[in-house]
Amino acid sequence: MPTVMPDRWRATDNSQGTNDMIEAPANLTIKATLRRPSEAQIAAFQGCPTGFAVDAMMGRGALSPAIQPIGGGRDLRCVAAGPALTADCGPADVLASFAALKFLRPGDIVVAAHGGHRDAAALGDRLAGMMKNGRAAGFVTDGPVRDYDGIIPVDLPIWCAGVTPASPHMSGPGSVGFPVQIGGQEVETGDMIVADRDGVVVVPFEQLDAVIAKLDHIRALERDLDAKVANGLVVPDWVEEYLASDQTEVTD
Repeated sequence: MPTVMPDRWRATDNSQGTNDMIEAPANLTIKATLRRPSEAQIAAFQGCPTGFAVDAMMGRGALSPAIQPIGGGRDLRCVAAGPALTADCGPADVLASFAALKFLRPGDIVVAAHGGHRDAAALGDRLAGMMKNGRAAGFVTDGPVRDYDGIIPVDLPIWCAGVTPASPHMSGPGSVGFPVQIGGQEVETGDMIVADRDGVVVVPFEQLDAVIAKLDHIRALERDLDAKVANGLVVPDWVEEYLASDQTEVTD
């Protein structure tokens, strides 16, 4: 892989006869403070279906369906819920994802944004293995991944935009811990990621308690409806009421 480029270049100003140091942006930027939900908040989302999380946010929060469980979930059980640790990588680069390993806490889900670029892998089996060793709960990206046969035994749940053999660069620029745009949503470090075979949902940090408060009610409604369907329900009461209301017109 390419060598990481230096973040400062020396230029000569011949008109002045002096050398000036030109400051260039750093190749890697790390957020100093990485917020994280409480252990109780994290626990509240364990086992939560993605659909429940979306319903608790009035239909919001789902990432693009282009981001799917690796291999459709046929070879790897892709179910996870944990705090996001963001890596803004940019197209065809993985420097920020590798840097995120240093800041990974058990149970985190690394969210790597590549601007939707799909011509190079966002992760391979060795990076997946390092994340698993760091006790990551999962990996989410809007890019593809590589080394499918090597990833499966690692047993790290992954959501991605497919697979490719194309290799990435490690030259930056990139950042860790800052907000990223991915799958039509903004994700910040400390947001909760809820993911399963249906896809990926982001629950904003500021909404965690409000969403948690709704989940028990949603679970109860779902259990009740499941029981009715199991007992032979064909037409729900609300459909009958809607058909009988002035919102429905019967005509030839």
